[in-house]
Parts: sequence; C-alpha cells; structure tokens
Amino acid sequence: MAVSPSTMAAVRQSGAVPNAEYLLSAEGVRKEFPGVVALDEVQFRLRRGTVHALMGENGAGKSTLMKILAGIYIPDKGEVRLKGVEIQLKSPLDALENGIAMIHQELNLMPYMTVAENIWIRREPKNKFGFVDHAAMFRQTDELFQRLNIDIDPEIQVRDLSVANRQMVEIAKAVSYNSDVLIMDEPTSALTEREVEHLFRIIRDLRAQGIGIVYITHKMNELFEIADEFSVFRDGRYIGTHASTEVTRDDIIRMMVGREITQMFPKEEVPIGDVVLSVKNLSLNSVFHDVSFDVRSGEILGVAGLVGSGRSNVAETLFGVTPATSGTIELFGKKTDIASPTVAIQNRMAFLTEDRKETGCLLILSVLENMQIAVLQDSFVKGGFVQESSIEATCEDMAKKLRVKTPNLDERVENLSGGNQQKVLIGRWLLTNPKILILDEPTRGIDVGAKAEIHRLVSEMAKNGVAVIMISSEMPEVLGMSDRIMVMHEGRVTGFLNRDEATQIKVMELAAQ
Repeated sequence: MAVSPSTMAAVRQSGAVPNAEYLLSAEGVRKEFPGVVALDEVQFRLRRGTVHALMGENGAGKSTLMKILAGIYIPDKGEVRLKGVEIQLKSPLDALENGIAMIHQELNLMPYMTVAENIWIRREPKNKFGFVDHAAMFRQTDELFQRLNIDIDPEIQVRDLSVANRQMVEIAKAVSYNSDVLIMDEPTSALTEREVEHLFRIIRDLRAQGIGIVYITHKMNELFEIADEFSVFRDGRYIGTHASTEVTRDDIIRMMVGREITQMFPKEEVPIGDVVLSVKNLSLNSVFHDVSFDVRSGEILGVAGLVGSGRSNVAETLFGVTPATSGTIELFGKKTDIASPTVAIQNRMAFLTEDRKETGCLLILSVLENMQIAVLQDSFVKGGFVQESSIEATCEDMAKKLRVKTPNLDERVENLSGGNQQKVLIGRWLLTNPKILILDEPTRGIDVGAKAEIHRLVSEMAKNGVAVIMISSEMPEVLGMSDRIMVMHEGRVTGFLNRDEATQIKVMELAAQ
C-alpha cells in the first residue's frame, strides 16, 4: 500500500528508510492523454550515486515518466517506489518534500523577479518581524553559487539573463532543495561546451555525494561522458537498460528508432546560384557591429559562435524583430528596409527562433492554428475568406511530412513534446514557401531520428534554390550541413570557412578570439 507524501517526507527526515537496492523506481506505469497512450507498462530504476540517462525519440514517453516521478502527472496505473517504499506523488510540492527535484526542458523561472527570489520562492528567509530578509536571501544564494562555481549576480532580474544563465539558475534552484533525486530534462540544450563541462563537474560532485541523477538527453556524446547507465523508450514503451560501457552509439540509435540512421547529415552538392541576401556593415547598438556577408540561392551558410557572440541578434535583425541601427540589407539585388517581420515575410523570408516557448509557439492554440498563422493572408485567402479545407489539408500533409506526433491538428501545442512543438514551428515556415530561410538552433531538443529528417528537409530546400542561414551550437551539425561557415565572437564576424577547410579546431579558434 502506498504511503502518503507527508508520511514519506517524515520518514526521509528521520533517515529511517528501508535499505532498498534502488533509490527510485517505477513499475508497470501507464499514462493516457486524449487520443494518445503516452506510457504503456513502462519501468525505470535509479541507483543511488549514479547518473541514469533516459533516451528516446520525441514522444517516446521520457518526459511524461519524469513528470510522474516529479508529481506533475498522476499515473493511470502502476507504482512508484522511493527507497523501496511505494508512494503516491500528487503534486510537485509532494515530490520536492520527498527529495525529488526536476529541471525542466522548458525553463519555468519568473522573469521579473530576481535570481535569488526565483531560487528561494516559498522558502524565503524571514526577519524577526516576519518579513522577507533580502540580505540573508542574497547571501544564501551567493553561498550556493560559490559551492556550484556559478558566476551570476543574485540580485539581477531573470529577464536580463541569457538562456544559458537561466539554465544554470534552474540547476542551482534544484540543488538548493538538497534532494536525493535530481531529474534533468535536456539541461545542456542552451549551454556552450565550456558551460557543459562546468555542469558535468557539478553532476559528478553530486553523484559522489550519493545523489541519484536522471539525465534526459538527445546528445550521444553526453551519454558516454556522464552517464553510468541508460534506459531507452520508444513509442511509450520500455525497450531496455544497459551500462553505458556495454554499447555503441549505433546500438543506442537502433534501440531508439527501431531502425538504422545511415546518414545524419545528408548534405548534397547542389549548384550555388546568385546572391539573394547581401548584408553590409550591419550594426545594432551595443549588440553587434559591422556584420557583412552574402548568401546565395542553394547555399547553406552555417553561423557558429559561443553564447553571447551575437548570432541570434543578427538573425532577429535580418527578420525585422529588432531593426538595425546602421548598415544595409539587400534582397535579390535591391536595398530593403526590413522594419518588421511583416516586411520580411512579404520578401519571402522565414525565421525559426531559438526559443520555441517564448517567441515561437502559441502554446494554448492548436497545431493547425500554429501552422497556418503565417499564411492566412497568402494564397489560402480568397475574397476575404479563408479557404479552411484547403489550408487544413495542406497543414495535414506538412504534419505527416515532418512526422509530428499528435492525435490530430486540433490538439493544443502545449500538450505536445518539445521536439514536436519544434516540428510544428518548422512546418509553419515551410508553408510560406520561403526563398530565404533563417534557422536558429533548428534541432535543439530534437531526437536523433527527427534531426536526420530535418537535415534532409533543409538539404532539399537548398536543392530547390532556397538560401539557408543555419545557426547552431552543435559543431557536428554546423560542419556537416554547411557550404560555408561564418564565425562570430562578441558581436563581430571573425572569419569565414569553406566546407572543405572547416574543422572543429578552426571554428573554435575563430569563436574564441
């Protein structure tokens, strides 16, 4: 019989818990959503003082299971055991009180509160009058950051932090609960290589303290570097668990997708045409300076650089989100003032942002509404009326082409996995039939099978004459997909590399100048 969360929390406080083989386990867990079986009789077992990676394609059920273990979802069937004791977690607060903390893939910080306020919310230190003791809170945050070697001002508002630093705040917040179990869902998706190394040092220290860490990732290199063992899920089912030393990368991919992915970067050699986008001395005050480059039809221009290099800011300026303060943009040989995204779209440009939650998806709307929004004033409107059947059929075809896992197009996007949300965004922009496609981290949070599909799609578009600008923090992706690579550092272009000469070392030398 399952004990209550409060009883289990009291047992945890006393330390009088059974000497169980597994710190946390789940058996026979099933979870259904309308039209979708997210988990079907799955199992999971986490040992104390280990890092257990969870692998699988988007929609495989990884995040759903972790949300059950974190008290966000209640399973329809099955049992969860903490240190051998069956327990029912009915809320995230239940989980936290029982020593289970989760760092979500989509960050959940409050932007208009300080870093310290975000970390200690509901646990703020109080003075003798019962008011929040801000000095003590900032001091506690500083001590926590020193322990984790994080260099962030506790008094700064979260809205002023980069995505990478917000991730580090989330990690510090989870650690602050002194949890026995720490669940990390794609924790490195917004981190540079240096920041990933820092995170891994933190993880190793926590592992040495006996904490069990569940690590969800799509990055194979991370699996072999940090995980002790891994479990694979596919289509809501448990496939198997292995020590990370027992298998190869290809073995894991076969387990994840049920097939072999023979070519991750299907870059074709295609004819490069005329210049369609020419940027000269483009600047945005205090952000980037004197950026100049050309992109030709059929060309994939990769953009590399460390976080803070200005890559995404340049993309936003090209699309009119933040108009430039100086410099010129020429489209198809004609100087164009891109004062807004509307102007950019009218000039056959499309832009996939790096943050699908904040600036991409309209989470409370349906898949259909999200996909069609960029073309509602295009060929699908006649006589002032939207041709609903035509646009729905087109969106249905696009969803099938991108393999979006959804019961139907009426499903709200917030109910999809992060990777499927990304596919919906990509579908939105492909429907505009662009001539210039700007992709900012197009495969962030996307599983290995979907990455290959998206890479093939990008390669197809280049073959059809589309000029592609692809910003990516993943070096293999930049090297594997680009005809040329533009490297940035602290708001300036530091160099260009042709495909045949580009190496990871050369890119990093330019990125770290």
